[in-house]
Amino acid sequence: MFLTECPRDAMQGWPDFIPTDTKIDYINALMAVGFDVLDCGSFVSPKSIPQMADSGVVLDRIDKSISNTKLSVIVANFRGAEKALKHQSVDILGFPFSLSETFQHRNTNKSREEAFNEIKKITALLEKDGRILNVYFSMAFGNPYGDVWTAEEIDKWAQRFSDIGIKNILLSDTTGTGTAEQIAQLFSLIPKKYPHIDFGAHFHNRYQDSYSKLKAAYDNGCRRFDSAIKGIGGCPMANDELVGNMPTEQIINFMASEKIDHSLNLLNFESAFNRAKNIFHF
Repeated sequence: MFLTECPRDAMQGWPDFIPTDTKIDYINALMAVGFDVLDCGSFVSPKSIPQMADSGVVLDRIDKSISNTKLSVIVANFRGAEKALKHQSVDILGFPFSLSETFQHRNTNKSREEAFNEIKKITALLEKDGRILNVYFSMAFGNPYGDVWTAEEIDKWAQRFSDIGIKNILLSDTTGTGTAEQIAQLFSLIPKKYPHIDFGAHFHNRYQDSYSKLKAAYDNGCRRFDSAIKGIGGCPMANDELVGNMPTEQIINFMASEKIDHSLNLLNFESAFNRAKNIFHF
């Protein structure tokens, strides 16, 4: 299992500004757990996501000597990628590409074609830089806007991204609309057509739906999952307050029940969980 913890996703829509020092302490606590990646900041407009305005300061004070955990940040355009890459602690850039034309405009103020062209430019930049790009297929399991959703549409875009050399795609259930059947369908069909691409799952869902969605993805070959402690967060641009992230503790429970090996330090996870309680008041 390749596990990404997403404090950025948890914090970005939080109504009260979380002090910079609190963010740094929390992320350093998560560094000690042993996740493969921490999605810990974003370089997008502070007008859109004011909570993330201090991402540069936070990144420069994360203690990367604590573990081998990589650091990921979200960007929505080439300029944001340039800003992010100025920080040596950044290992991975993530770009949200929406299968819904409506949501692409809402989330990044671009059409899908414009977003695709931005990703091509970022890919060229990273060829010289050597760091990694993750593309998130937002609304990969349907959308609430009435935009057409088909598995063929996802396959078409996977092919286009394959053609420009993308190596990592995360199928994202942005508003929790996906069913276990859809998840099984996509993970059984799409990844085997592109064996050079590592496909993962970034699910937003209600707490009680966690196990069925994890199992549908895992049983169909997915080994890469994003989550956030207690499922806090979700996408503030999607306007669905009821749907948060996949809860990390649910993934831990799933791995235990399915007897899946992992390398997380669960004592350190408990410590980070308690810090999250103080931040998010659950």
